[in-house]
Amino acid sequence: MPQTVAVPDNVPAELVVDFDFYTLAGKAEDIQLAWAELHKGPDIVWTPHYGGYWIATRAEDIKVMQVDHDHFSHNEFDIPLNPDRVKSIPLSLDPPQHTPYRKLLMAGFTPAKVKQYSEVARDTARDLVAKLKPRGECEFIDEFAKVLPINVFLTMMGLPLEDRDFLLPRAEIAVRSNDVDLKTRTQMELAGYLMGHIESRKATPQDDLLGMIVNGEVEERPLTPHEIMAMSLLVLVGGLDTVASQLGFVAHFLAKNPGHRRELVDNPKLIQTACEEFLRRYGLPNTARQLTMDYDYKGIRFKKGDMIQMPKCLYGLDDRINADPTVVDFHRKPSEIKHAAFGAGPHVCPGNVLARRELIVFLEEWLPAIPDFELDPARPPVFAAGSVNGVDKLYLKWAVQ
Repeated sequence: MPQTVAVPDNVPAELVVDFDFYTLAGKAEDIQLAWAELHKGPDIVWTPHYGGYWIATRAEDIKVMQVDHDHFSHNEFDIPLNPDRVKSIPLSLDPPQHTPYRKLLMAGFTPAKVKQYSEVARDTARDLVAKLKPRGECEFIDEFAKVLPINVFLTMMGLPLEDRDFLLPRAEIAVRSNDVDLKTRTQMELAGYLMGHIESRKATPQDDLLGMIVNGEVEERPLTPHEIMAMSLLVLVGGLDTVASQLGFVAHFLAKNPGHRRELVDNPKLIQTACEEFLRRYGLPNTARQLTMDYDYKGIRFKKGDMIQMPKCLYGLDDRINADPTVVDFHRKPSEIKHAAFGAGPHVCPGNVLARRELIVFLEEWLPAIPDFELDPARPPVFAAGSVNGVDKLYLKWAVQ
């Protein structure tokens, strides 16, 4: 596939932008602000990269498109398109087909289970902080941000913790590579990994999320082998990356902003609001939808098959719904913090409550123990762009008492 394509007839010239989100200009400083440059132009734009696709830049339109599955289907949500990938279930399905699979998946996120996994998160955070604190430095992503949520996720799935080193780099490829062939090969590797565990769950059912999928039913029938693999792959990739990325952006902000850090240390009651404010300011997913038919929307002539991207960070940074959107303010009223970090409508992230808990646990356990930390000036942070914004490396240092 060529990197760029010719502008089709239904795209007005004034809506064309040269925007490649995989090589986002300015990502070394602030990926989300680099995305927000699109707010200076039209509300909906079109870029010729990766086969050509639309981008919705404003919350009003993203909100509509997230729930209007009649026109904006979730059947394809990845850019560039990958026709050889195993379709994610239920993410690639629209209602009503989506609903029974979603119901099955939600059984793994009951309040009791979220409480259980939150305790795993807290125990992990305490152990990590105790080990890191005497050192006075760490590479936060590999030594904390990836360990905490991955321990929770592998526990939830009933998978061995020692498989983390095999799984994490492949999850990175799944959400950040623009190489379709590489992503397809990686998906097959992950499918091969899962196959043995799936067969084990069939032989010996277990009360973990993977076991629920393998031995689950939809509409009073067992899942087919294809459905089991598609659901398992979705959960595997989704659970291995996003919380780690969010923790990275939060730690980076706090390392650069001692005033905000001190606020949370002095007044832990602000932590819950801070969690929502961080989710708003540092949005992660940049997924898309596909037009199901020719459709006129606000003067734009969408064509059947067109892709339109809906970056969640642009929702939270929209000054039409959030005052001073680039400013992190722990004193906003909760009702005034508007974001789409976990999506909306039928495809809202099923793990959103647990993800919030993990972020809160980090703030509650790290800040009392290591209240004053900063970036290591000798080793700058490394950020990543792609379907999910992320932090690859974050070197922190602090004084040892």
